[in-house]
Amino acid sequence: MAFELDSEHIADENHKGIEALQEDYEHLGRQLARRSIDIEKLTVRAMAFRVAIPSWGVGTGGTRFARFPGPGEPRNIFEKLEDCEVVFTLVRSTPGISLHLPWDRPDSVAELCRFAERRGLSFDSTNSNTFQDQPDQKLSYKFGSLAHTDAAVRRQAIEHNVECLEIGAKLGVRAHTVWIGDGSNFPGQIHLRESLSRYLDSLRAIYRELPGDCRLFIEHKLYEPAFYATVLESWGTSYYCASELGDRAFSLVDLGHHAPCTNIEQIVARLIQFGKLGGFHFNDSMYGDDDLDAGSIKPFQLFLVFNELVDAELEGVPGFDPAYMLDQSHNVTDPIESLMTSAIEVVRAYIQAHLVDRARLADARAANDPVIALNSLKDAFNTDVRPILAMARHRSGGAIDPVAVYRSSGYRQRVARARPASARLGAGII
Repeated sequence: MAFELDSEHIADENHKGIEALQEDYEHLGRQLARRSIDIEKLTVRAMAFRVAIPSWGVGTGGTRFARFPGPGEPRNIFEKLEDCEVVFTLVRSTPGISLHLPWDRPDSVAELCRFAERRGLSFDSTNSNTFQDQPDQKLSYKFGSLAHTDAAVRRQAIEHNVECLEIGAKLGVRAHTVWIGDGSNFPGQIHLRESLSRYLDSLRAIYRELPGDCRLFIEHKLYEPAFYATVLESWGTSYYCASELGDRAFSLVDLGHHAPCTNIEQIVARLIQFGKLGGFHFNDSMYGDDDLDAGSIKPFQLFLVFNELVDAELEGVPGFDPAYMLDQSHNVTDPIESLMTSAIEVVRAYIQAHLVDRARLADARAANDPVIALNSLKDAFNTDVRPILAMARHRSGGAIDPVAVYRSSGYRQRVARARPASARLGAGII
């Protein structure tokens, strides 16, 4: 049973706010014109921006201690796509879907493609899962996967990734992301150098199977579930591995996978400079890898990351083609609302980064003037670009106020009746 949002309902809700939006938009346009900035060009950029939705993001997450299922949770990949369609319909910047296998393994790839196409959706990337044992799995990943001491376990993990590549090729994805939980919880548990060598050898086997123009993204993480040493723990190790693999291997940056107070925008700049920035998992954190909604805690950091990205975009850095995706765990919110909010925040940071007076910033740097350099960034960050984002959504057929339209549609209540809650007791995010 399909649950598409009623386009007439969206239009009716937009009608209530279009007069105020037009007034705010024109006012902002005059403000920007004084800075020699064309608001219409920014609106076109906002309409063209894309960030992918993770299929797992439409479900309720949890913590190490408990998980509280929400009403109407999707039970399979088709119901996940129904929820993804709602996000795309209202915010218009999220047509791409990132799949996680084997969670999302379809019985028929062709049927899944048709189901997505009818909803204006496409598949952006695939993600492998070797951090969790599956019911039909012969060998356990308790002590690692691609870096495991047992060659048979490594082969099993490699074969799973190759299967992901085969499914991805049929779906037309542009990238395959590998994240592993391999590492150790105690000193001496693993040989630190040999574990990395085994991991890299496994990646080479996967890399050789890359189809067409598909890229391989490797995702580093400082800690968790390995709390003493993670095999792929930093951007430096990730860069090394990507460089060893070849031209189609890149580093993927998850904003939550770093130590507190890490200068993530500098990491982004380095990977751009070295030609190894593959893409992003956008989220936010307060203490560690909290997977909070993007921009909810550190919006200025998100802006600074996009400042580096837009700088490379405007400069035309050769080979610069990052993939953008959300990656969040929604513990206490409606996942659809969180995904919409995060998508808006990512577009906001992107547009704000285009407001930076780069000539003024370059002059301040040349003159070693830190105050003017910082103010050049703050002037852009402090500009309220909400009218641009809302107008971009409206012109693209989306909602001026996505959360309000979503809530008034009754979508969550309808799917809750059609998708009975499944009792899942115990702890854990997954």
